[in-house]
Amino acid sequence: MKLQSSGWTGLVIGCVLVTTSADAAPPAMKVDFNRDIRPILSNVCFECHGPDGNQRKAELRLDTKDGVFRSQDDVTNVVAGKPAESEIYLRVVSTDPEQRMPPPKFGKQLAKEQTDLIKLWIEQGAEWKGHWAFVPPTRPDLPVVTGPRATGQPPFLRTPIDQFILAELREHGLQPNPEADRITLGRRLSFDLTGLPPTVAEVDAFVNDKSADAFEKLVDKLLASPHFGERMALHWMDLVRFADTAGYHSDNPRDIVPYRDYVIRSFNANLPFDQFTREQLAGDLLPSPSVWQKVASGYNRLLQTTEEGGAQAKEYIAKYAADRVRNVSSVWLGTTMGCCECHDHKYDPLTQRDFYSLAAFFADVQETAVGRREPGLPVPSEEDEKQLTQLDQSIASARKHLDDAVATLVATNPNSEQVLGTTSTWTVLDPIETKVQGESQLVKQPDGSYKSSGKAAGQETYVLTFNGALRSHHAPRDEPNGKKTPNADSARHAERDGYVPITGFRLEALTDDELPAKGPG
Repeated sequence: MKLQSSGWTGLVIGCVLVTTSADAAPPAMKVDFNRDIRPILSNVCFECHGPDGNQRKAELRLDTKDGVFRSQDDVTNVVAGKPAESEIYLRVVSTDPEQRMPPPKFGKQLAKEQTDLIKLWIEQGAEWKGHWAFVPPTRPDLPVVTGPRATGQPPFLRTPIDQFILAELREHGLQPNPEADRITLGRRLSFDLTGLPPTVAEVDAFVNDKSADAFEKLVDKLLASPHFGERMALHWMDLVRFADTAGYHSDNPRDIVPYRDYVIRSFNANLPFDQFTREQLAGDLLPSPSVWQKVASGYNRLLQTTEEGGAQAKEYIAKYAADRVRNVSSVWLGTTMGCCECHDHKYDPLTQRDFYSLAAFFADVQETAVGRREPGLPVPSEEDEKQLTQLDQSIASARKHLDDAVATLVATNPNSEQVLGTTSTWTVLDPIETKVQGESQLVKQPDGSYKSSGKAAGQETYVLTFNGALRSHHAPRDEPNGKKTPNADSARHAERDGYVPITGFRLEALTDDELPAKGPG
């Protein structure tokens, strides 16, 4: 169309008409059920023939595959390839008000373009697809791209993702921009992977690195930075509603910094996601869990809690359970389960039973429903961990040294068992005096043990005094010639008139029926 102006006020519109032959008509589009058909059904059909059983008419469902292809009383809703035999199509194009769907009184009607899409979909085989969120992803074929910038110096196509980008650009008649300069690339990479700008020295090093893998080396360097884990943890903290205050009521502070450190450490260590999941949902239930696996299970304590005096515990137990289900489903399942807390979900295959069965998983979380949370698990700092590692190494070295010395002693000394004291026995000591710094009493029991009694039993200081040595039980050895040779220990302690020093104590805490849960005390 072009506009022409003349000497008088007004416009003369000239139209250029273009005709094409039928043979030149473009091929029909491939109809996609989720993209083209499901939105139509959802807009005008689901209100009466959808997931809501209370509103459903004629016992017909069009939100399920079985419903769409149902046959009943010689009527089939959709016959693949045959619109004229498909009841759904016949109803949406009917001119009879009694037969047409949706009925005129419904207030929404289908446009011809929409009924044509339904017809084309049936003609093309009526391919059904489930909701896109529940369709397993498949790897698509790579588009073939040729021409400028597909190759050359430098080539745009360096990864498979580039092929999709370039193909999409070509479809819209666009070309990729020139490659960014080294300074810009270094800054982008640093911000993306660490959230921090690079230093001048880091930028200079990247700019001056002329090697073919300079970019890859910078990526590896940034991935090795502790700030990489911090950058990644930011997104995870938002998802799991991390906060260092309780949320409800007075919003008092709570110390859950170790959980944050766990997430950062996990990203920096490239922890497998399945392990990352298990440790957060149930790290404390793993066999012999480490300190950090217990810390990971602190995820279950990240929700809002209350310390309000008038709050009802059972109400908040229910709140906490629902919060955990909603968060786990949105973070790990990528869907919301909030609706089926109250009723079966209309637009997802989720039911109330699903909601409360998942809530039952968290039912054994030990916590105070109302009130200040218990102190968290003590977690060693990085410096503490280094010292603990050094101590563990020292202990392991000392044990090996001791084991080697014992092995040498056993191999070279025929009396090694006596030397090592393996023939020694424990002796129950009887104190010569007992004192209590308080009001309770110590009462000797028939088996030689002592039991405290009184209101403050077990909370006071007890002093027991014993002799400083015991009479030796080592007797002289009998020799084959009938003579008696003094035992080495007896000879060693002869000057002590047969007494040996006490070299160790063992204190036993015993059970008793009068103790809480029978002890031990």
